Amino acid sequence: MTVPAAFSLAGRRIVVTGANTGIGQGIAVSIARAGGTVIGVGRSPMDGTAAMVEAEGAGFHPVRCDLSDVPGACARLDAVWAELGPVDGLVNNAGIIRRADALDLTQADWDEVMDLNLKALFFLSQAFARRLVAEGRPGRIVNVASLLSFQGGIRVASYTASKHGVLGITRLLACEWAARGINVNAVAPGYVETNNTQALRADPGRSAAILERIPAGRWGVPEDIGDAAVFLLAPASNYVHGAVIPVDGGWLAR
Repeated sequence: MTVPAAFSLAGRRIVVTGANTGIGQGIAVSIARAGGTVIGVGRSPMDGTAAMVEAEGAGFHPVRCDLSDVPGACARLDAVWAELGPVDGLVNNAGIIRRADALDLTQADWDEVMDLNLKALFFLSQAFARRLVAEGRPGRIVNVASLLSFQGGIRVASYTASKHGVLGITRLLACEWAARGINVNAVAPGYVETNNTQALRADPGRSAAILERIPAGRWGVPEDIGDAAVFLLAPASNYVHGAVIPVDGGWLAR
């Protein structure tokens, strides 16, 4: 199938963090279908994602690193640039969640979530943008926000705080970098079939309550998020800056 030029990523190299499974894997596959080369970054093996990307006829380059080691992760991004050539897009997808009543959440769980979900996202974006600005190149950053960028949620205090932060940082970076040719936007997944939602889907009562509220009547799948990310990485969104696109089956509309 020929991808319309406005939605094509042919010739573009896109870094996707947390590409080993779930939403990151779905984003990687969607990028591959649009003709882009995927650079998967994370600490877990990405063999499954590599096979899926290559099945679409696209290239996949795995980069193993611990994203919670922020200086090390930024150094790896610079190394990728030097080894493979300039990078055109960065998808900050990697994230974790810790569930506990607010009365019981530990400082360790707070720090672990914030360090990966927000601190690493900001400083990887900074490192990427510095390379773009130094070379006078345009680029795209797509952050993965959440419904909990807009809502409070239950028993996920650190996750909610981090995703509110992702929304704010997306808008701030768009304001600072749009005039430099760097588009910064976000997608906000709803309830998607991933490891992070396994506990919810395994709870019959909670799962039924969630489905009842989703106008589309189903859980999302990772490629629902991936296709929205492709739009924000492609020329079709040239004049889109600071936007956050909910991909939630209509959850927020209800």
